[in-house]
Amino acid sequence: MATLSAFSSPPWPNPNPNPNPNPNPNFVDSFSDRSFPLESDSDSPMPQDPIEPPHSQDPNPNPNPTQNPNIQNPFTTSPDSPPSSQPNLLHLSFNQDHGCFAAGTDHGFRIFNCDPFREIFRRDFISSSTDSAAEESGGGISAVEMLFRCNILALVGGGPHPQYPPNKVMIWDDHQSRCIGELSFRSNVRSVRLRRDRIVVVLEQKVYVYNFADLKLLHQIETIANPKGLCAVSQQTSSLVLVCPGLQKGQVRVEHYASKRTKFIMAHDSRIACFALTPDGHLLATASSKGTLVRVYNTIDGTLLQEVRRGADRAEIYSLAFSSTAQWLAVSSDKGTVHVFSLKVNSASAGNDKPRSASDPNLAVTQSSTSLSFIRGVLPKYFNSEWSVAQFRLPEGSHYIVAFGHQKNTVVILGMDGSFYRCQFDIVNGGEMTQLEYHNFLKPEEAF
Repeated sequence: MATLSAFSSPPWPNPNPNPNPNPNPNFVDSFSDRSFPLESDSDSPMPQDPIEPPHSQDPNPNPNPTQNPNIQNPFTTSPDSPPSSQPNLLHLSFNQDHGCFAAGTDHGFRIFNCDPFREIFRRDFISSSTDSAAEESGGGISAVEMLFRCNILALVGGGPHPQYPPNKVMIWDDHQSRCIGELSFRSNVRSVRLRRDRIVVVLEQKVYVYNFADLKLLHQIETIANPKGLCAVSQQTSSLVLVCPGLQKGQVRVEHYASKRTKFIMAHDSRIACFALTPDGHLLATASSKGTLVRVYNTIDGTLLQEVRRGADRAEIYSLAFSSTAQWLAVSSDKGTVHVFSLKVNSASAGNDKPRSASDPNLAVTQSSTSLSFIRGVLPKYFNSEWSVAQFRLPEGSHYIVAFGHQKNTVVILGMDGSFYRCQFDIVNGGEMTQLEYHNFLKPEEAF
């Protein structure tokens, strides 16, 4: 069960078109293409009154909310001034179009631009003091969810000294440099996903879907144990597709809200370890706890469209990512190698159930996998597998996530050790990727 509250002054969202100046004007300048009010699937205006509880059976436990005592004014740090010490990373995630990424630390959070790489701003909730009182005052952020380049973010406290209770989602407005609302739950929040019209909160065995305009609870879904908080949502305003684990091992549940249909896909025999959704919600890539195969499904009818092989040994898949045109799929794992696969079905054709033509030049690198089709069934399945087009090898021992860059045929790789890589792959010859750029975004001497 969830409860919600909003801080009584000002109302949420802030109706003042000219809020107090942002302590870091670079954020406003860089993100000026998207700011409140948020776009919605409906034409109704954003509410100008304080938020009301969404359901009578989930009353607000604090009907007369005041400023949350747990919320502290952050120490706003300019990206140009190096911090006194290197924080510990608790969270990394890309925004919806992979143009930015957010880092949650034991001090607060930071937002970075991917191309060109630079730190946009940071919010440190504790001072640089090293005494025990400062350390125990909080500051840890275990989840930061961006909304494209909007000034609104969702924060979840975490780490040894969390800034906020880990069972709450805090709605942060960086124009005001403070939280303007919260969602509270009876168990810890595992992850949050944002759209311009929805907030999706993932708990260990439940998923809650809220309307962004008034935080009204729209849907709740029961899942199998989901400690990683696996969930994906489409980003097209015309339709909403949500993917989460089902109630069985290896099963994923696909919610098509526009058509009011639910599709269950038995994707793997083992438990689901990772999945990714195209922005239009037509294609779904999944990986199991074995980590050897990645499967691509049509979310509309659940058809298996393609299966690719990461390797022969078991691995933990950390991230999956589609390119913007769904021509490529990137995979990162604990083996220290990022793989890029060529896909035979793009997102548009998935909606029409029509595969891409084999004459497509982007498929040239995968034809070797089909040239042995006449002996399929004779050799073991391993030898008939489709392998990656390009690879990039990373130092083992760190957790890496990957996304496709805005430059042509590039990937961006982020590591929990603070590493940032930009690499380019050759769509004709394949093989080892070329490293174009490297930064450690946690080191003071490389603060931007």
